Amino acid sequence: MLAEKLISDLIPSVNSWRDGKKALSHMDDFRVSHIPVVDDSKYVGLVSDKLIYDLNLIDEPISKANEKLDTTHAHKDQHIFEVAIVMYKLKISVLPVLDGDHYYLGAITLYDLARRFANLFSLQEMGGVLVLEMNVNDYSITQISQIVESNDVKILSFFIDRKPGVNNMDVILKLDSEELSGVVQALMRYDYKVKAVYQDRSMLTDLYQDRYDQFMKFMNI
Repeated sequence: MLAEKLISDLIPSVNSWRDGKKALSHMDDFRVSHIPVVDDSKYVGLVSDKLIYDLNLIDEPISKANEKLDTTHAHKDQHIFEVAIVMYKLKISVLPVLDGDHYYLGAITLYDLARRFANLFSLQEMGGVLVLEMNVNDYSITQISQIVESNDVKILSFFIDRKPGVNNMDVILKLDSEELSGVVQALMRYDYKVKAVYQDRSMLTDLYQDRYDQFMKFMNI
């Protein structure tokens, strides 16, 4: 999925001649902490609520601080993974998207990104979730897939959760069945450690909400 397909239909931009109060009003309306500054379809930069307060631009035109605006952006043909990396590393709530001539096309919000990831990884599909704990050297998605599929269950998506400097990691599998006892037994026969099983839909909802809350907290936006 490319950046131009992630653009929000809601997030507005502001002209550089508008005052900081207008930008803050948009941020408050859409619960973001950044707003793109655009003049005649040309991207000027990204203004944050912190910059407005720090430079006392509430009643002053944003143009007074144009040189201090963050010019971070994505190109329309960048992949969703690249978009996520930029937003994560820079901890921004909105990412402007530009075309090849540097014209502004729109912006991606953190909420839109999280929603797209939920669709991309089949998080809303019916099925259960298994969490396997293993040593990095023991990881083989080929073998895990063979074991799962030998029980007439398909892997819809999977994630790897590994902390830096640690040899152990969690492999999180989203499967197309809520009946996972056969898969669990098969994995255990191959000495896989099944750390957690989520089969009940209420448990899955809590799991997804917890992961989403952790993600938002980690982004610190």
